Amino acid sequence: MLRRLTNNFAPLTLAGVALAWFVPGAFTWVTDGSHRLLGQPLLSVFLGLIMLAMGLTLRFADFRALATMPRAFLVGVVGQFAIMPLAGFAIARGMGLEQGLAVGLILVACCPGGTASNIVTYLAKGNVALSVAMTMASTLVAIAATPLLAGALAGAYVDINRWSLFADMVSIVLVPLIAGTVLSELLPRAAKAVGEVLPLVAIVLVILIVGGIVGGAKDLIRAHAGALLIATFLLHLMGFGFGYAFARLMGLASREARTVCIEVGMQNSGLGSGLAKAPSFAAQFSSTTQAALAPVPAALSAVWHVCIGSLLASWWRRRG
Repeated sequence: MLRRLTNNFAPLTLAGVALAWFVPGAFTWVTDGSHRLLGQPLLSVFLGLIMLAMGLTLRFADFRALATMPRAFLVGVVGQFAIMPLAGFAIARGMGLEQGLAVGLILVACCPGGTASNIVTYLAKGNVALSVAMTMASTLVAIAATPLLAGALAGAYVDINRWSLFADMVSIVLVPLIAGTVLSELLPRAAKAVGEVLPLVAIVLVILIVGGIVGGAKDLIRAHAGALLIATFLLHLMGFGFGYAFARLMGLASREARTVCIEVGMQNSGLGSGLAKAPSFAAQFSSTTQAALAPVPAALSAVWHVCIGSLLASWWRRRG
C-alpha cells in the first residue's frame, strides 16, 4: 500500500495543490511562520526532515559508489547546474518577468534535483541507482552551487546575500542529510525498517509545503497566472528536453539518458520555496509584494515537473 501511494505521487501532488486552492487554511499553517518547532519555523523543520529522510536511505558506501559511474554521474550533475539555471535566467529575461517572479524562477532553477525524481526514474525504467546517486550528489553540490549561481543570475534583479543563502543550505540540507546517513550507518536495521515509509513521508511534506505556498499566495497567483504558468512550464520543458539531448550527445545509453533527463527536469521545489521565504532572502526585495511573489514559481514548479515527469515515465514504461 505504501509503495502504491508513493508511486502515485503525481496525482497526490495535484490533489494537494487543488485542495490548497479551495481550502488554503488546511496548508498555510506550514508556511505562514506562526508555528514553530524546536524554536525554528515549521517550514525549515519540514525541509530538514525531508533531507533527514533522504539521509536515512543512504550509507557511506553509496557515496563511494559514485566512482563506479563517473561519466553518467558527471553528465547529470553538469546538466543539472548548467541547463536549468541558464534556462531560468533566459525565460525570466525573455518574458520580462517582474522582480519577484524572475528571482523565484531563477532560484528554483538553481536548486538540486528532488527525491521524487527517483520514483519517476523507477516508473520510466531508468537507472534507479544512478538517479539516487545524482540526487544525492546534486544536493551536496548545491550547498555551494545554489548560492553562487543564484547570486550571479538573480543578482541582475536583486542583491542576493550569498553567505546567508549558503548558511541556509548548510542548516536545511547538509546537516540533516549527514545526520540521516550517520544514523543509517550506526542503526542499519532501524533505518531499513522505516525505509519503505520515508519516500511517502517526504512526498507528504513536499505537498504540505507546496500547498502552503499556493494557498497563501492565491490572490497573487490569480493576478499573475499567465506569466507564472507559462514561465514554469517552459523551465521544466527545457530541463527535460535539453537534459535528454545533452545526455545522448555525450554518448549515454537510452536508459541512462532517461535518468539524466528526469534528474535535470525535476527540481527540489520544496527547497526552492523554503529558501525564497527565508527572512534574509525576502528582505532584499523592493517591496513586500515582490517578496511574496518569489516563493510562488517554486510551488507551481512542483506541479509542472510531476505532470511532465509522469507523462514521460508512462510513455517510456510502455516502450520498455
